[in-house]
Amino acid sequence: MTVDTVETVLSAEGLVMRFGGITATNNVTLHLKKGARHALIGPNGAGKTTLINLLTGVLQPTEGRITLLGQDITKLAPHQRVKRGMVRTFQINQLFDSLTPLQTLALTVSQQQGLGTTWWSALGSKGQVADRCAELLEQFHLTEVMNQPTHVLAYGKRRLLEIAIALACEPRVLLLDEPVAGVPAGEREELLQTVAALPADVSVLLIEHDMDLVFSFAKRMTVLVNGTVLTEGDPEQIANDPQVKAVYLGHGEEIQHG
Repeated sequence: MTVDTVETVLSAEGLVMRFGGITATNNVTLHLKKGARHALIGPNGAGKTTLINLLTGVLQPTEGRITLLGQDITKLAPHQRVKRGMVRTFQINQLFDSLTPLQTLALTVSQQQGLGTTWWSALGSKGQVADRCAELLEQFHLTEVMNQPTHVLAYGKRRLLEIAIALACEPRVLLLDEPVAGVPAGEREELLQTVAALPADVSVLLIEHDMDLVFSFAKRMTVLVNGTVLTEGDPEQIANDPQVKAVYLGHGEEIQHG
């Protein structure tokens, strides 16, 4: 099948990952379109984490090929993929506990703009850094806590900061790795709204167990089972697919939403 490289920003073709005698990813093909809101779902043990580790360069596939913006990145290291525009929230969730959100974002924006890693200098002398930080703080509902050390922030705010850092890296493709995992119910709505309002030009692949978030966010969904793509389609097709229902019920999980 010929893939339109203009419309497709990220492609995984025939990815296989073997650990000894175990095949964790079995001939997985996935195409992420420009501006996509695409979810990767599947029961526990389906191989979602392995696939994301292959896409981001944490693992090297036994077989298969990955392209980003038409360029083969199969053998690139994770940091090289970030530079080319693919960012994963999980990769950068090692937040600087002693820094504030403002300082953390200034550091990231400074690096992104090639201004070095001294956030205090950048904020003091570079207007574009301060402007971009202010924009991100507002977008991610962090303005009120921007001068508090990260370690004192509510967990939901920490997750928002992770996504803000990811966006500060100016991604073309953003892999959202379970953004609401562990977030208390009272803090979830803000996070859901923020995810829904991500820039349209950033193509998003969401990995998530929370079906309410998946169905409210995704325009397209890929279902992974036992390391293999079971099916792909729009949310309505997936919700009504007998195979998908059988798989989730077989694992004691539910695909209900609403």
